[in-house]
Amino acid sequence: MLKKIFSALLIAITINAQQDSSLVLPVTPDASPEAVELLNYLYSISGKKILAGQHSVPLLGSLRLPAVYKATGKYPALFGQDFGFSEPGTWDGINYRQQIVDEAIKRHEQGFIITLMWHAVPPNMEEPVDFSSAIQSQLTDDEWNDLITDGTELNERWKSQVDVIAWFLKQLKYAGVPVLWRPYHEMNGGWFWWGGKKGDDGYKKLYRMLFDRLVNFHGLNNLLWVFNANEVKPGVGSYADYYPGDDVVDILATDVYSEGFNRENYDELLELAKDKPIALGEVGAVPSSKILEEQPRWVWFMLWGDPFGGIQSNRQFFEIYRDEKVITLDELPWTDIDTIKVHYPVLK
Repeated sequence: MLKKIFSALLIAITINAQQDSSLVLPVTPDASPEAVELLNYLYSISGKKILAGQHSVPLLGSLRLPAVYKATGKYPALFGQDFGFSEPGTWDGINYRQQIVDEAIKRHEQGFIITLMWHAVPPNMEEPVDFSSAIQSQLTDDEWNDLITDGTELNERWKSQVDVIAWFLKQLKYAGVPVLWRPYHEMNGGWFWWGGKKGDDGYKKLYRMLFDRLVNFHGLNNLLWVFNANEVKPGVGSYADYYPGDDVVDILATDVYSEGFNRENYDELLELAKDKPIALGEVGAVPSSKILEEQPRWVWFMLWGDPFGGIQSNRQFFEIYRDEKVITLDELPWTDIDTIKVHYPVLK
């Protein structure tokens, strides 16, 4: 009930959003009331609080959520998923996409904030694909030029691939689910086919093509656009070299796996973002309370792997969920915690 009342108030406010200078409007024209609500909430916590987030791979559905709850007594505020690319039934199977959408709608109704991304297949290949030989492949210069040239065969193939994902995103639009959308992430590294391409005809062009296709062609107004780079380090370029522009970015994010949340990365992203929110799009281990104190502008972190796998201890994970700066599901202003249901795997 609280969620419905809160959303109704925001919808009423959004009707007059153009006249209300206190509201921050998303870069998408005529953004949905739910997207406006979410973006303004992120602005409201920027510099004060940070959302806890957990990614869950297609095969596992939401099975990582009860694992987090069992360990901490809390759920993350942010639920992440990937539309996938691989053989049906595998870790990132493309057959799970409808179930991912259904899961996102269910979690949204329970109060979770939804973030989605897509390890997109290169336009010279057909789904399903293998990660190393496809997602991590490279286009030739000629292929890239064809991709960004409207009307070429490769460009039309790319449009068709995007249209498949747009169909799933439209279901979320019709269900009133705002999405933190992280397209073509880690572009300042060279390990994905869309990465390592500087200049106006490089990554920036591809990002803006996707924005145009989803927003102007498909009419998706429920997406908040997240420019999600990788932490800068030797061999990984600066954020600014790949930034497509303030007019197509709502939030800036970076992924942190090896550089330990160093201050240089935080400052560089913050300088580029100016007043826009910044986030930790993916982390290999949760940040410490000390990091959150020293770097207060992060508005969310999303743990990519299993809650207790990899390089973090159980104690570290438990303590960050209890930090007063960290917002969990029960602390979101629209959440009615009684709506939480049993979590079932996507694979049945």
